[in-house]
Amino acid sequence: MLTLNDLCFLQGKGRMRSRVTWDLCWAWYQALLEAQQAQIERMGFGHLLSVRPFHLDVPYLEALRERWEEDCKAFIMPWGHMIPTLEDVAYLTGLPVQGEPVVGLERRDYHDDIAELLGPEFVARRRRPIRSILLGSLSEAVGLRGRRRGPLESLDEFYAGVQGALDLGDRSEERSVRIFVSYLFGRLLFATQSSQMNCKFVLLLRDLAQAGRYAWGAAMLGHLFSLLPSSSQRSQSTGGFTPFLQIWGYTRFPMGRGTLVEGRQTMVPLMTRWEVAPDPRVTDRRAGDVRVALDHYPHDQVVWTPYWGEADTSHPAVAAGRPLFDRHLLLLCLGTCEVLYLELVVRTLGWHQPAIEVPSHGREGHSRRRFFAEDRDWGADHGSTVAYWREGGEQVLRVTDLRDSSAYMEDFQARYAGRLRLDRRVMPKSQAIRLLEGRLAEQEVELTRLRAEVRTLKEELARAQASRDLGASSSAQPARGDLADRLQGALDRAEARVRELEEQARAVGAERQGGGVATLQAQMESLRLELEARISGLEAERRTIVTAMEELRDDRTLMRGRLLEARKREREAETARARIAADYEILKDRVLKKRREQQRQAQQATPARTGSAFASLDDIVSLGDPSVVRGGVQRPEASTASRPPLPDRRREREEDEVSSSRRERPAEGERREE
Repeated sequence: MLTLNDLCFLQGKGRMRSRVTWDLCWAWYQALLEAQQAQIERMGFGHLLSVRPFHLDVPYLEALRERWEEDCKAFIMPWGHMIPTLEDVAYLTGLPVQGEPVVGLERRDYHDDIAELLGPEFVARRRRPIRSILLGSLSEAVGLRGRRRGPLESLDEFYAGVQGALDLGDRSEERSVRIFVSYLFGRLLFATQSSQMNCKFVLLLRDLAQAGRYAWGAAMLGHLFSLLPSSSQRSQSTGGFTPFLQIWGYTRFPMGRGTLVEGRQTMVPLMTRWEVAPDPRVTDRRAGDVRVALDHYPHDQVVWTPYWGEADTSHPAVAAGRPLFDRHLLLLCLGTCEVLYLELVVRTLGWHQPAIEVPSHGREGHSRRRFFAEDRDWGADHGSTVAYWREGGEQVLRVTDLRDSSAYMEDFQARYAGRLRLDRRVMPKSQAIRLLEGRLAEQEVELTRLRAEVRTLKEELARAQASRDLGASSSAQPARGDLADRLQGALDRAEARVRELEEQARAVGAERQGGGVATLQAQMESLRLELEARISGLEAERRTIVTAMEELRDDRTLMRGRLLEARKREREAETARARIAADYEILKDRVLKKRREQQRQAQQATPARTGSAFASLDDIVSLGDPSVVRGGVQRPEASTASRPPLPDRRREREEDEVSSSRRERPAEGERREE
């Protein structure tokens, strides 16, 4: 499976590439000292850096970025405008969205600042003025230049390599933190289509304590808005924090491409819970297929309020930033000013969308990497804009007399008829088949995700029952974040609205007659119909969950049968191994027994041969002794009276021969023993 870096640097015309290097940022942060990590957490980046990197869904992002409309700063989707908001930033990334605006000085030459804040080695042998810094020099300074996760390398293996190669030298703790955060800015949060970073970001790190008071999440979103237009003009790379954009799309219209990781349903930030679906039928689809799938995505499956049921206490950035979630704001990021026009997407607040005049902002206030001939303070030059942010922008007003968003949709479809390709719904048969196959794969992934949610629901129910049995307080109950709870909450609100209308009808019944009561009754009837429709939807969802649970039960039975079969095969294999081991022991005993028998026979044969040899020598020796016959039998002595005595010379000669033969026998015996 390709890694994030491999997917990020895809080659070829028309293919989007991203400069995000998330793997190295994550591993570098994990390898830092605990004191340095604590300092970075106080700056507001700890939650984001706790997210394990996931694969970048390049076709999905490529099809999504094409729908960005620069005039109104929004994505043009078939179901209306969609804009990532500060609420999305807070929930998904954990970055702070409320605080001081990210504005500051912009200098003509940053030579002295870089030498002071990062180190003199970053300006050595460079010509002045210095206005940007190579991101590769930051990683090279700590021994990580060229580090990239391989195609077959796991994230833990890559981290081990980074940890072993990281060399902070004798730098101070603050300087080491500044080098890492500068790399984090240039490669992740404020990534551009260049391998260099503007030095103006480094000036924000002069006072690390002050850096913890900036609204980094708002700056990241404004930076992303500023780069989406340039990445939509047939360029081969994109800037900004694109992983955030990817997970934002998954939470709103997943299309089966994103799936929740089992066991992470309660982790924060919410980016931790998601990953790209591992099904190749989904991930291998081209951008054209994803584009067509977006055109035909069911409007009723779009999730406008994905964070319903999430507790603010679990998300510190959300609790602090909630006062800004329904405000019209200007997003500031060091010379960049982007409009967050929330009135176009009030459905994300749970309201009906009114038909309004779509604004046209263009690129007013945006700076495209301008360099100045003299130092300037952007915040001082645009004091009214900074004051507008600090005052919290403007409150978005709710239109309370709307029953739906139909008027807005009619105006929207008439305005963007050509761009939405409403007149191209008839497609070739092959493309329709490919679309249906993709939808089938996406539905299978969605079913897997629902099964994971069902398992989580069962676990939460079991914990709730256990807590109730132990007499735990109601505050210990788990957060209601599943789909069934959200539908039940919608039913409760609808019933409360029915009761409110009934009370109003009784209050004005004495004063209003005819038309007014009839109108109120019509509203009540319409609301009842809406309530019945929601009840039908809840019942359909309940049937879907029951079906998923039955399939899960069937899968569990099948897995239990396979497990029993596997255990049976394991026992048979164990029996066979024992039998083979016993046969081996028997064969080994036989071989050893036969070998000992051969050795014994050989030992017995050796003395016999030696004895026969000595017997032959005795026979030879006995030839000289007239009293000994062959075979060791002694001859009977003859009578001296019947035999004449031998001459003395002959006896002397015979005695000499016998003595000489006896001297040779010991030497011959020694040669035989050797």
